[in-house]
Amino acid sequence: MKDLNELLNETIRVIPPSGIRKFFDIADEMKDAISLGVGEPDFATPWTIREAGIYSLEQARTHYTANKGLIELRYEICRYIKDKYGVEYNEKDDVLVTVGGSEALDLMIRCVISAGDEVLIPEPSFVCYKPCAIMAGGVPVIIETKEENNFRLTPEELKAKITDKTKLLILPYPNNPTGAVMSKEDLEAIADVLRGTDILVLSDEIYGELRYGEEKHTMFSAIEDMRERTVVVNGFSKTFAMTGWRLGYAVGPKEIISAMTKMHQYCIMSAPTTSQYAAVEALKNCDDDVKSMCAEYNYRRRFIVDGFRNMGLSCFEPLGAFYAFPCIKSTGMSSEEFCMRLLNEEHVAVVPGTAFGGCGEGFIRCSYAYSIKNIQEALKRISAFVERHKNN
Repeated sequence: MKDLNELLNETIRVIPPSGIRKFFDIADEMKDAISLGVGEPDFATPWTIREAGIYSLEQARTHYTANKGLIELRYEICRYIKDKYGVEYNEKDDVLVTVGGSEALDLMIRCVISAGDEVLIPEPSFVCYKPCAIMAGGVPVIIETKEENNFRLTPEELKAKITDKTKLLILPYPNNPTGAVMSKEDLEAIADVLRGTDILVLSDEIYGELRYGEEKHTMFSAIEDMRERTVVVNGFSKTFAMTGWRLGYAVGPKEIISAMTKMHQYCIMSAPTTSQYAAVEALKNCDDDVKSMCAEYNYRRRFIVDGFRNMGLSCFEPLGAFYAFPCIKSTGMSSEEFCMRLLNEEHVAVVPGTAFGGCGEGFIRCSYAYSIKNIQEALKRISAFVERHKNN
């Protein structure tokens, strides 16, 4: 029999694994290692949400739900979006509940991309977009965002990459890994470029509630004329500290949601029932919990950014999500070398910026979804590392 690797799908075989994980596999074997790498809230899921999940089990609500998800949950998703962002969706036709936001991203890309279609992806950005586009037969077209533009996508950068093969634009804001955000005016400028085209938009807004400063998050589908071409992906992992519950959703035009539901039927059937009942409670009664967690993230955000600047590393101010993206070019090391040596010498795990695209070279991603105590100790070790190597 042939080597089993030779029998694998060629597209899947050549896609590299995520650039995030290897540092944490090493760190897991270090007793005193501190990680600032995982994009996961350190808060427990609020008790009232856990209680709703427990109660659903006690009531033997353990069967499949509708493929699109519980109608109660879809109703609450639509209500929540209308109340927060002013966009109206119909719970019967315009919403699909998925296994995490990641499934929703994959489904949307696979449902609209045919072989040879181009997918515009601003980078640095979440690691799954490019592989998902490739696995769907699409051609990723990278738009390199720049620190001097606060890592925002500019209309000029977008125009320069559009061709007659462009099918989909991915908008990853608030951004992982940079923490960059797009203001309403920024989004309107992007919309101006898209008007008059048939380009669809996948707006990944999983960090939409984790926005700092005076301006609140604007849904891209709230921009005039954009609802008809946009699928918005969101979920419960980041906002409500529900990563392990594996629940997300997509809202958008019924034609695209219907196609996504068809694929979801065959691949998944339905999202976890217990998680869906818990999510109803999250949307109805947990605004205060979200505000409390967001306030703590904001405190940590200011602490970690100041910490990097005080040790001599320039650090763009993130206004969304829970990541800092300091520049380490002054050390003379590549992102990969910096992260590996930091892990080996100081037992601190962070992620090289190159895990999120080639233009992430010279940067590292550090999550501040950790306690101040851990962040403080990590900064102390990173500072010692930088000081030791600054003249090398």
